Amino acid sequence: MSDLELLTQSLARNVRHWRAVRGFTLDVLAARAGVSRGMLIQIEQARTNPSIGTVVKIGDALGVSVTTLLDYERGPKVRVVPAERAVRLWHTEAGSYNRLLAGTEAPGPLEMWDWRLMPGESSPSEPHPGGTVELVHVTAGELTLTVDGEEYRVPAGASASFEADVPHFYGNRGEEPMEMVMAVSVPPVP
Repeated sequence: MSDLELLTQSLARNVRHWRAVRGFTLDVLAARAGVSRGMLIQIEQARTNPSIGTVVKIGDALGVSVTTLLDYERGPKVRVVPAERAVRLWHTEAGSYNRLLAGTEAPGPLEMWDWRLMPGESSPSEPHPGGTVELVHVTAGELTLTVDGEEYRVPAGASASFEADVPHFYGNRGEEPMEMVMAVSVPPVP
């Protein structure tokens, strides 16, 4: 079985499982996720390879992370933390250290992603459920982060956090690849 076939089978099994755990009918999950009932049937029968956007919507509706499906707050909406403002909690004379880059409360599923965007490329994201928070830390290049129509520049070494229940967009307007680590915290399903 190919990797894609394994992922398709895992997604089918896990969507069926979590839908049963939550007590959702196909119609309820379709309405909560904004995905057609027919698409859910195809996913649950492992007859389609849905887009990551569709998988994210289903995960959000079920209150579980994309990782789980694939098996295998008040204040400013966006807070950019410049590299020089990261908090060093400890260090040694030999040069070891840790730095708190950015943090937020995480009452529900939490995902960590490794991203790379080549020059001129971008990736839009639809709003997640209310209470969803994303954290990004740029390790190379510069991220152009657009949240609810407002642009923020996040250079290498800097971090940002934002409430992701509005349209948002990750872009690379630079001339070198942009690399970042991203964590997504989704609130639990009530």
